[in-house]
This record gives sequence, structure tokens and C-alpha cells, in this order.
Amino acid sequence: RWFTHFYVVSVLWNGFLLIWLFRAEFLGESLPSWIQDMHHALGRDSQSEDMGNEHFSALLVLLLLWLHSCRRLAECLWTSVFSSGVIHIVQYCFGLGYYIAVGSTVLCQVPTNVRNGKELSVQICWYHIIGVMMYIWASLHQHRCLAILANLRKSRSGKVVSLSHSVPFGDWFESVSCPHYFAELLIYVSMGITLGIRNVTWWCVVMYVLFNQALAAVLCHEFYQKNFSSYPKHRKAFIPLVF
Repeated sequence: RWFTHFYVVSVLWNGFLLIWLFRAEFLGESLPSWIQDMHHALGRDSQSEDMGNEHFSALLVLLLLWLHSCRRLAECLWTSVFSSGVIHIVQYCFGLGYYIAVGSTVLCQVPTNVRNGKELSVQICWYHIIGVMMYIWASLHQHRCLAILANLRKSRSGKVVSLSHSVPFGDWFESVSCPHYFAELLIYVSMGITLGIRNVTWWCVVMYVLFNQALAAVLCHEFYQKNFSSYPKHRKAFIPLVF
């Protein structure tokens, strides 16, 4: 349940960055000096070159990241049923820092001067369409899987009746133990595609998400196998048919 704090921070912080980037892109305003200082500290210098697609891609990804945080916050508040488990203070602090850093990473993909007062020329490319479609597809499946997990602890009327663990069935659970973690990876991959596929910085973020979610999935998979003797043997831990 402490993950709720991560999404509160992400909604507020990344929403704030999204507003500033939107104003800079469409209204020709300059980014605040402290954001420009952050750009310089991270090695992103001002450019006057017209890079309309790169600007629009960053704006779109920041919007997708904010929408993802909003949905996850809503699920934490109104869908998920959490047990009495706790989180390590180091992991908690790291999580807060991560959701601040990831939005800043997107913002740093565009120059500090952004548009130099020019209007943004929006050109929708094939990778924007594919990325957004993949994002929607993965997000829908993640929500369904989280709802399945929550319903294991609820009665038909929606009342919480148990906090114990049960074996989930349905949707992607038929193939893997932790499809919500797999969907999280797909969501970040979809953002990498939306950024134009060739953005090395974002693929580093994707690699972090891959290893982070894979580790969590393996631990959950081992928990299921250890505590439920009849657990489906054909299920993989993380990626269907692969891992």
C-alpha cells in the first residue's frame, strides 16, 4: 500500500513537468531557470535546431507516463486490496526518487530552449501510433490482472473478506504468474517506441524496469510454487513461454 505514495508523487511531479513542457511547446514560453539548470547538469545543452518530432514525442511520452501514474494511483486507492506486508525504507526512498527522475529523463530529451518562441509543428509518425496502441493494450491487461488479484480477496458484493494469498486465474495469468509485471515492462517499451525507438537513454530505463520486474516476478513465482502444491506447472514467472 505504500506504493500509493509513489504514484501521488508521480502524478504531482510529472503533471507539473507536463504543464511546463506543454506551455513551452505550444505557447512559446521558456522553461523555468531551475529546469534549465537541471538540463545542463544532466548534459543536455540548448539547441536551436528544429526537431519537431523529437519535441512532440517527448511531450507525448510525458503525457503517457502521467496517465499511467494516474491510473495506478486510482487502482491503489480503489481497486487493489493490500495485505499487511511492509516495504524497506531504502526501497521506499528509491521508489520516490525513481518517479521523480523518470519524468525528468523524458523532459531532458528536448533542448532547454525548446521552441524558441516558435509554434510546435505536430507531425504524427508511425511509431507514435504503434507506441500508443501498445501502451493502451498493455495498460488494459495490467488493469484486468490487478482487478483479478483484488477480487480474490473480495466477496461477490465487493466486500473485502480475506487478506490471504490465492492462486489467480484468467487473462494473462493463464500463461505467467505475474502478468501485471510483464505489462509494466510492455508499457515502458511502448514509451520507448513512442520516443522514436532510437532513444538510448529511455532504453536504459526499460532495462532497469526489465530487471526490477523480473526479479519481483521470480520471487512471486517461487512463493506460489512453494505454498500451493497444485499450482499450474506450465506457467512461467514473467514472460509467456520464455521466462
